[in-house]
Amino acid sequence: MNKTLLRGIAAISTCLPLLAGASDWPARPVRMVVPYAAGGGADNTARIVGQRLSALLGQPVLIDNKPGAGGVIGADNVAKAPADGYTVLYDASAFGVNGALRKLPYDPAKDFIPVSLVATAPQILVVGAGAPYQNLAELIAAAKKAPRKLTYASAGAGTGSHLAAEMFNDQARIETVHVPYKGGAPALTDVMGGQVDLYFGNAASTLPSLTGGKLRALAVTSRKRVQGLDAVPTLRESGMPDYEVLEWNGVFLPKNTPADIVAKLAKATREAVADPVVRERLLKAGLEPVGNTPEEFASFVKAESTRWQAVVKARNITLD
Repeated sequence: MNKTLLRGIAAISTCLPLLAGASDWPARPVRMVVPYAAGGGADNTARIVGQRLSALLGQPVLIDNKPGAGGVIGADNVAKAPADGYTVLYDASAFGVNGALRKLPYDPAKDFIPVSLVATAPQILVVGAGAPYQNLAELIAAAKKAPRKLTYASAGAGTGSHLAAEMFNDQARIETVHVPYKGGAPALTDVMGGQVDLYFGNAASTLPSLTGGKLRALAVTSRKRVQGLDAVPTLRESGMPDYEVLEWNGVFLPKNTPADIVAKLAKATREAVADPVVRERLLKAGLEPVGNTPEEFASFVKAESTRWQAVVKARNITLD
């Protein structure tokens, strides 16, 4: 038997376990890595969807929180995991931004397979209930009258609230000063107290304070108005036709995962998101359920990454 034939047999033998595993996947519990702290938005939605996925797949989907470095630590863990379908990444908007802000130990475009977009959520531009601005036009007029006098809070440098405000500055042609916090809760507290002028908050954390009368909503960042805030216009309606910012959650697998495993997980994720109970829980959390194909999600992630890279460069955004 010649060496070429031996090498061919060896290569086929190496692939057999992976091929066999693909046909009966999942045969054991699936680990879903959430690269953020327990109790946060991504973690909460991962548990909502993961519970239904467990039933659909016939195996436990175990949530594994690996926070740190804006999601990089957990994503890197998945990028280096075996491509056998038993390690899944449940990431958020930062996945599409981190490459523009940090030197990454992985390539977001090459080391992952997008599986399905789970949900999106708008942000809400809010000011304190005692602020003098009754609408967006008044806020922008005040900012133009006194450049760099108004301040905006964020949940931290490089977060969605930071980037949304910088895009707002750019498109409104104003300059407000960034005041970063260690999370959204303290940022909201200081906006309500009048220490900071404005904040782009996610719907889940901001809506309770709005209904409680502690904040005033001036605009939302989605293409359409938010259910329950029907009187609050979008930024597009308010003179910024190109403005749209959505926070999102989605499912990824490591590169080289067999195609039939990708297809099976994508189908199960879509079915989980379409489940009436899951949809209702996501909607109550301020999220818009999606559930799409790997191809659709890949296009979405690419567009998000391209857009935020341009914003980071144009606004000279850093993590310092």
